[in-house]
Amino acid sequence: MPALASGERKALARRRRQLMQAAGDGAILILPAAPVRVRSHDTHYPYRQDSDVLYLTGCEEPDAVLVLVPGRKHGEAILFCRERDPEREGWDGPRLGTQGAIDVLGLDDAYPIDDIDDILPGLLEGRRQVHYHLGRDAEFDLKLIGWINRVRAQARHGAQPPQEFLELGHLLDEMRLFKTADEIRHLQRAADISVEAHRAAMRAVRPGMHEYALQAELEYVFRRHGAQPAYASIVGGGVNACVLHYIENDAPLRAGELVLIDAGAEYRGYAADITRSFPVDGHFNKAQRALHDLVCAAQAAALAQARPGLPYEAGHDAAVATLVDGLLSLGILRGDAQALIAGGAHKRYTRHKTGHWLGLDVHDVGEYRIDGASRLLEPGMVFTLEPGLYIPADDASVASKWRGIGIRIEDDVLITRDGHRVLTGALERSADEVEGLMAG
Repeated sequence: MPALASGERKALARRRRQLMQAAGDGAILILPAAPVRVRSHDTHYPYRQDSDVLYLTGCEEPDAVLVLVPGRKHGEAILFCRERDPEREGWDGPRLGTQGAIDVLGLDDAYPIDDIDDILPGLLEGRRQVHYHLGRDAEFDLKLIGWINRVRAQARHGAQPPQEFLELGHLLDEMRLFKTADEIRHLQRAADISVEAHRAAMRAVRPGMHEYALQAELEYVFRRHGAQPAYASIVGGGVNACVLHYIENDAPLRAGELVLIDAGAEYRGYAADITRSFPVDGHFNKAQRALHDLVCAAQAAALAQARPGLPYEAGHDAAVATLVDGLLSLGILRGDAQALIAGGAHKRYTRHKTGHWLGLDVHDVGEYRIDGASRLLEPGMVFTLEPGLYIPADDASVASKWRGIGIRIEDDVLITRDGHRVLTGALERSADEVEGLMAG
């Protein structure tokens, strides 16, 4: 991998220092890289580094373990990694090697990954607490327990094994929730690429196309800009839009129906997440437009709650209230709005929450509730707002014109000091805007 810019190295070192300060001098923090995953027989899925390791090191290689040892005189940030190997590099490409971990990534120290069994027990000795994602990687769990047991076996000779396991996420997830200026730049770039890709799909769609062909138009734009899909792209035409995680993407697209695309680019590890629903033939019919307008109104109501000091859940509550009022006015729901919300009757058509944190993971880390209450929004938080309506094709309780319509509208939002910024705000959203883009 190319050398990191000076600013990037400093940012990574700053994150490591912040994490070690939070853990304290008696701690050791252990973060293994993501394993290589077999796709079929002897082929593998494209490698994607563990987000925590990426966040703290910038290392994109497998077979690595980051160990942070606060207060260690010979270097606090240690990477166990693969050694340089000309034979293997001829097959798989260049490796960092131990010296590269220091020169390229700016780690304090590095050792060959094959030496970890000999070295890590010594690093564990004398540390009171082990911060680690226990249960995430069962194979590595067993290795770590084995290293600790080796230290325990020497207790009669004065060795001091760790006394406590602590979930690493309690410290690291909270750090990752608040994005720095550099992270926001990467998120904005991912958003900009995704906006261009969604526009390309809206311009390319034609009746008779298959969903996978539309997916190709979208993902071509990702790759052309050095990005990749942040998750499996959802391209659902007609009733397929009512399947929340539809990824088959193999059906033909028909005139008179809508197509829902939920897709985002990943750039430098950071994800965008956009959804738009638009007509295959370029024009919404009256029923489609009514529901689309309602979802747009729900998103606007949620967005009005996106400012510092307000509860995270206020956006969801505002969206649900708007959707229920709209469904009542359209005759799809009947009864009292407050009673319908309290009883959850609306969930037949509004089937998910209105958003999630966004960052290195498309469903990023971070607590949504603190001490039982919705946490308050703060500057630097990034999340999606994605209200949706899904009317089952077999719902005989509603008029036939509504059946089989699925609509979701999703954008990425940054909380700022005085309000918010919609990172994906450049993408056409209203029915008139969408039709205008498709006509152009």
